Amino acid sequence: MKLPELPDLPVRAALDEVCETLAARGTAVLVAPPGTGKTTLVPLALAAAADGRVVVAEPRRLAARAAAARMAALLGERVGDTVGYSVRGDRRVSAGTRIEVVTSGLLVRRLQGDPELAGVRTIVLDECHERHLDADLLLALLLDARNGLRPDLRVLATSATVAADRLADLLGDDRPAPTLEVRGRTYPVDIAYVPPIKGERTETQVARATRTALAETDGDVLVFLPGAAEIRRTAALLTGLREVDVLPLHGRLSAASQDLALARGARRRVVLSTAVAESSLTVPGVRAVVDSGLARVPRTDHRRGLSGLATVRVSAAVADQRAGRAGREAPGRVWRCWPENEHATLPAYPEPEIRTADLTRLTLELACWGTPDGEGLAWWDAPPPGPLAAGREVLRALGAVAADGSVTDRGRRMAALGLHPRLARALLDGAAVVGARTAAEVVALLDDDTLASGVDVVEAIRALRRERPSRWKREAERLARLVEGTADGEDDPAFVVALAHPERLARRRAAGSTSYLMAGGTAVTLPPGSGLADSEWLAVAVAARDPGRSEGRIRLAANADVELARRAAPSLLATIEEVDWVDGDVVARRVTRLGALVLSERPLRDPDSGSIAAALRTGLHTVGLGLLRWDAETLALRQRLDFLQRTLGAPWPPVDDEALLADLDAWLGPELATARRRADLERVDTGRALRRLLPWPAAARFDELAPERLEVPSGSRIRVDYSGERPVLAVRVQEVFGWSDTPALADGAAPVLLHLLSPAQRPVAVTADLASFWSTGWPQVRAELRGRYPKHSWPEDPASVPAHRGTARRASRG
Repeated sequence: MKLPELPDLPVRAALDEVCETLAARGTAVLVAPPGTGKTTLVPLALAAAADGRVVVAEPRRLAARAAAARMAALLGERVGDTVGYSVRGDRRVSAGTRIEVVTSGLLVRRLQGDPELAGVRTIVLDECHERHLDADLLLALLLDARNGLRPDLRVLATSATVAADRLADLLGDDRPAPTLEVRGRTYPVDIAYVPPIKGERTETQVARATRTALAETDGDVLVFLPGAAEIRRTAALLTGLREVDVLPLHGRLSAASQDLALARGARRRVVLSTAVAESSLTVPGVRAVVDSGLARVPRTDHRRGLSGLATVRVSAAVADQRAGRAGREAPGRVWRCWPENEHATLPAYPEPEIRTADLTRLTLELACWGTPDGEGLAWWDAPPPGPLAAGREVLRALGAVAADGSVTDRGRRMAALGLHPRLARALLDGAAVVGARTAAEVVALLDDDTLASGVDVVEAIRALRRERPSRWKREAERLARLVEGTADGEDDPAFVVALAHPERLARRRAAGSTSYLMAGGTAVTLPPGSGLADSEWLAVAVAARDPGRSEGRIRLAANADVELARRAAPSLLATIEEVDWVDGDVVARRVTRLGALVLSERPLRDPDSGSIAAALRTGLHTVGLGLLRWDAETLALRQRLDFLQRTLGAPWPPVDDEALLADLDAWLGPELATARRRADLERVDTGRALRRLLPWPAAARFDELAPERLEVPSGSRIRVDYSGERPVLAVRVQEVFGWSDTPALADGAAPVLLHLLSPAQRPVAVTADLASFWSTGWPQVRAELRGRYPKHSWPEDPASVPAHRGTARRASRG
């Protein structure tokens, strides 16, 4: 292959070094910022320098098509001749194709079918810094294939950021792969910050900044927004601009619309783009960039069973790449839609998808590769064990993997479809019931839910059938061909949705409510104006939970019923005998459930006693020990035990709520074995149960160490109060005349705190030192009270009068 005269881009001077390094070492890392020509010039040079095909892996379909078109234009040929591309549902190659640009996901599938990649000499992994899930998986599988089957396969990884050390380590053998760096040729860029006005929506803020950019600069304006919905709303706000074309650019557009946004126009243009224009695409003519500072990334809430796209702040690296777009061809200006003081708080780099995304599809690919857990592969970041296990559980339920994680024949067929395993299951199983056409149409919608203008799946399918947008039509036809031969059946989109997401079958929680409970146990809310308000059952296709909200929000669903739910999700159906604590009492019933949804129930006449005991334990843990009867005597017993445990420790047991609940069987076991309901707990002799905790033989001294009552000099036996930190004896002062030593409990370890009372039973003094009280406190007490209670003894010397109950007898009067 002969190279034409190549454009004067920065990478051109390094092409010979790239080819020579790759030929000598087999692997290399090329670090070059966007706009240097690495995506287009490097593959052409590699194809000219060596025999065999060059395959370029791009993270996005749009980038793959654009790169192939640009290289073909440099050769003066049509796409599909020397340079072609392959993306899902669209392929333009020929027998003479030497350079093929593919998406990372498609190359994973190709590698699964042919691990030796026959006829391929060089793989270029473009834009590795973006850290897409398919790209990370492709890197791991390629390195494994190269180490085992194709040691001669050349692998070049390109990155727009300089943080390439880890990448070089992965690509190297006994030493890191060579890293080559090409510096960009950029013009100065002036950056301004445009903070939002209070209450201003993102689209309004971006439209305001865009109008400023048009007024203050020449040339085209590139605007970064998180998704297609924001692009549509911003475009609506920019209608009426004179002599300016407003063009969207995102991966869901038709090829013609994408090409229009990537071609230089006759008039000024405002290109409203998602992240696709950050690094792997060049938008010509741009002199200004407006950056919303937001991006849409995959997020999975494994606990609630919700996954989808979340809007997050961009990283500093992404913000810099976006800003660099303004300085490609001339000095430029950038408007950042956030306060300047917030820029320093941005994360340094984007979060790799493998840490946050749903890993079900990756798990299936690993099973097809023969390493279900991914061990033995060289990962940039290894998949987290939790999400990997969650993906494996989904695949087991779909029949895609066996119990040991190995792939089944059904799993291989699902993987070959190139869809998420849930959608592959819906297509395969749905076609047999509703027909290939309907199943394919619904799956094409679920795979691109931006096609739906509302919430109702059925209405969305009807609209698509009327309007027949090319992207949906082409994908539906492609999918139908993959399962052709299946019988036509009923036109039931809800059934296909339920096959894809059986755990999202949902039932209304209360009459008239817009809140539904899904079979997976998550609550979701139906938005107003959905057209589905009368539905008792829903097959939910898309739901997401906004930050700070307890319930998810339904975004796409179809009306369903209980029979559809039973047909679509038989693996979630179970009839079991349940004995549990429900709404404050034991409930024993035979229940038929669809996951978390109760379909029917009836009482159990003779439930298992062990199950009842377990339910009662649940009740005690849920409600607390207040379910038991605690009379004054039992409370006093518990307080005495607690006093000895705090004072002496072992062998005296702890009897606080936490300790008693942790070991219910040790003291309440016999009662739990015979109780049947809450009322039986209320009749339990809790004191007798508590005495089972007394530690023998130490318990023989229980009444001595923590007596229930103490005898005072008057002869009275007064109850000791153990409810506080220290034992308290409340006694009338006349009953302790002659008592000079303060009594102590627990073998003298705990002096009693005396509350000395007046004849009216009111405290006159609190002391733990009687001798000191008689000498210093008593004279004041005597002076204050003897006139108020003249019938009682108030001697100057309390030791001179016998302790007594009642009024004074023949004792001397003060």
